[in-house]
Amino acid sequence: MKSIALLLFLPFVAQAAEPIDLGPRWELFVDEHLVAEKNGVTLKLHEPVKREIVLTTDQPWEGKTCAYFSVIQDGGKVLMYYRGSSGGSDHSDAQVTCVAESTDGIHFTRPKLGLIEAGGTKDNNVIWRGVESHNFSPFLDANPKAKPDERYKALGGVKEPGKNWHQGETPGGLYAFASADGIHWKKIRDEPVITKGAFDSQNLAFFDTTRDRYVCFSRIFINKVRAVQSNTSTNFLNWTEPVPHLYAEGVPMEHFYTSATVPCPTAPHLFLSFPKRYVTDRKKVPDHEAGGVSDAVFMSSRDGVHWDRPFLEAWSRPGPDLKNWTDRNNMTANGIVATGDGEWSLYISEHYRHDDHRIRRLSVRKQGFASMHGGAAGGSFTTKPLVVSGAKLHLNYATSAAGSVGIEVLDEAGKVVADLKELYGDEFDAPGMDLSALKGKTVSMRVSLKDADLYALRFAN
Repeated sequence: MKSIALLLFLPFVAQAAEPIDLGPRWELFVDEHLVAEKNGVTLKLHEPVKREIVLTTDQPWEGKTCAYFSVIQDGGKVLMYYRGSSGGSDHSDAQVTCVAESTDGIHFTRPKLGLIEAGGTKDNNVIWRGVESHNFSPFLDANPKAKPDERYKALGGVKEPGKNWHQGETPGGLYAFASADGIHWKKIRDEPVITKGAFDSQNLAFFDTTRDRYVCFSRIFINKVRAVQSNTSTNFLNWTEPVPHLYAEGVPMEHFYTSATVPCPTAPHLFLSFPKRYVTDRKKVPDHEAGGVSDAVFMSSRDGVHWDRPFLEAWSRPGPDLKNWTDRNNMTANGIVATGDGEWSLYISEHYRHDDHRIRRLSVRKQGFASMHGGAAGGSFTTKPLVVSGAKLHLNYATSAAGSVGIEVLDEAGKVVADLKELYGDEFDAPGMDLSALKGKTVSMRVSLKDADLYALRFAN
């Protein structure tokens, strides 16, 4: 009987993990989701390049505590939204939402809209006035069922002051907004649509095209530490109960002031996040009015709840400018803009509480937030079993002049059935191998990297 039981048990022990079917989508090496084993290679974080200042908030209706920037690319235009505020209460009705426009994501101007008086004039770029402007955060709705007059949506609002407001126990919350053009806005409902949370930060939403639902990422406090939670909705008005972010064991609990979470432009099943990490007990500039220093970090998720933080170091540091070492700086704006064939741009705030408060453009390689990296000595990694879902393997990679990428395709028995001996250069979408004879089959890949980075791969026809 024992031998029969053992025989019945063995197939379950020996059963291999279900192969990963990538379909035609890109997979970015921001985590080790595809990696089975590695030898002499590492997962490497790539810092953004700090570019030009694109906007200084020096108008009378803006001020030195402008914040919570959102950047939306809609065809040939880029819209940048932000809070106009020179200080004062989070509940002030004098707060306004401003918009700047660009055609290239680099040069921004303020349209003269004539909608709302602020700073003593209607000759301004203000699109909303009131307490909801404290953290008004718009997005372009990717839902194919979205109404034409609701192409743009937004969340904005705060909890009313009172005991335990930060635990969500006072009235108020996030209100839902909609717009046809991103300029003229209306409240969809008079009551807040999400009420459980702290919300005194940028609380953002977008339509998750992979899972056919809206998702919101908002501010909470856990044991007095600033943190992030998520809710989902099918109609943008009725939301699920919030779920706090979950991290792997050993990942430290740090203050995340904002999250700047977006679906990856080329891989929307993958969420990318650029939290502003706030270190409350440090003060670099002694005579500054407030304490705390901050930088930006990077993390990713494949479901919006469980988050990978293989990189605990900063993604963007404050740098040598002392005005970036005062409180509430280095806050990544929500949104990624394509500013070149191989370039993505993000934006980060600087000089908070200073008269020249501003926002700077950051550039990153397309899909290049992180990579599997091999040094000059070389190394390799082997993928988990993958279903070959296209006729060709495409790569986003870069090498030095002496470096290389090599790939061996292994069948389920571990036999080499195709190989790419040496690929070198710097390409964003290189058709690396013809795999038409293996389409539909399960394989693994042994990838060799010598002074090289592999940022992303996909199967394509």
